[in-house]
Amino acid sequence: MESLDSVVQAILQSEVNWQFARSSGPGGQHVNKTSTKVILRWKPADSKHLPEEVKIRLLLQVATRITEEGELVVSAQESRSQLANKELAGEKLADIIRKAYTRPRKRKPTKPGKSAIEKRLSGKKKQSEKKRWRRGED
Repeated sequence: MESLDSVVQAILQSEVNWQFARSSGPGGQHVNKTSTKVILRWKPADSKHLPEEVKIRLLLQVATRITEEGELVVSAQESRSQLANKELAGEKLADIIRKAYTRPRKRKPTKPGKSAIEKRLSGKKKQSEKKRWRRGED
């Protein structure tokens, strides 16, 4: 099996569509002239590099971020450099893929301990005695 980093690199090189736009926010003339914002678009359902199990897990994890066309959109505009933003967007996508690769642990059902059960029952008994005492019954 390929390593995770090589899978991410293959996806970034062959399956991702890059778009560039002007960043929002302050920055004066520089922000008005240069397209430093990076928008990464990727269709995880069509990916040839992800195993089916990981693909399903990824689609469930990022279901709210997927467009009607089935594209996952990741953007970065933190830096004044387009190259730095491109690397940042790639790293964001890599983090999303890493999370999908980790299998969730199975939950082991647990039972309360003996002392917890006794404590709960003694508390209930005290409460009922208090209520009985208030009613005046003996």
